[in-house]
Amino acid sequence: MHLRPPSFDHGVISFLWAFGLGLFILLGSIAIGVDAATAFIVAAVAAGAIFLYVRIYGEEQLRR
Repeated sequence: MHLRPPSFDHGVISFLWAFGLGLFILLGSIAIGVDAATAFIVAAVAAGAIFLYVRIYGEEQLRR
């Protein structure tokens, strides 16, 4: 029996990357003294951009 990891949709993977890095940006911005509202807006815009980038360019092209 060969065990393989489960297959996740690429949109889910893109969301997880965007959420994780957006949270990292949010917490890092608050840690260095940026106002919480400004940090949230910047993190949300960055997370959206990260989601689109990973969604478009992050998927491997399978060989035939």
